[in-house]
Amino acid sequence: MTFMLKTMVGSQLKNLTGSLRGGEDKEDGDKSAAEAQGMSQEEYEEYQKQLVEEKMERDIQFTQRKAERAMLRSHFRDKYRLPKNETDESQIQMAGGDVELHWELAKMIEEDTEEEEERASVLGQLANLPGLDLGSLKDKAQATLGNLKQSAEKCHIM
Repeated sequence: MTFMLKTMVGSQLKNLTGSLRGGEDKEDGDKSAAEAQGMSQEEYEEYQKQLVEEKMERDIQFTQRKAERAMLRSHFRDKYRLPKNETDESQIQMAGGDVELHWELAKMIEEDTEEEEERASVLGQLANLPGLDLGSLKDKAQATLGNLKQSAEKCHIM
C-alpha cells in the first residue's frame, strides 16, 4: 500500500521540487565562467590564451607530421613510377613546402636505396644466381690473369 502511495505522490512531488530547483539554477547561471572555474577574470583570460596557444602548437605539429607522411608517400610514388596524388602535394604545401623527413625514416629510405642499387648492379645480379660462389669466381679470375701475365712475359714477339 505504501508503495502505491509513493508511486502516485512521488512523481508529482519530484516535479514540484524540480521546478523549485530550476529557479535556483538560474541564480548560479548568472556567475561568469571565471567565477565558475574558481579564478579571477584575469586568470581565466590567461588560461584561455594558453589553451589557444597549445592548440595552435598541436595543430602545427600535426600538420608537420601529415606533411612528412605525404613526403614519404610521394617519394615512393616517384620511386615506383606511380601516379601522383594531389592531396599529398597539398599537404606538403600546407606545411610550407620545406618538409624534412624524420631522421629514422630518411635512414630507412637510404638503406632501401642502397640495397636496390646493389641488386641492380651486375655483381648484385650474379650474387642472386643459385649455385654461384663469387669468392671462387674471383680467385679463378685472378689466377687466370696471373697466368696471362706470365705467358706474356715469356713471349718473345712482344
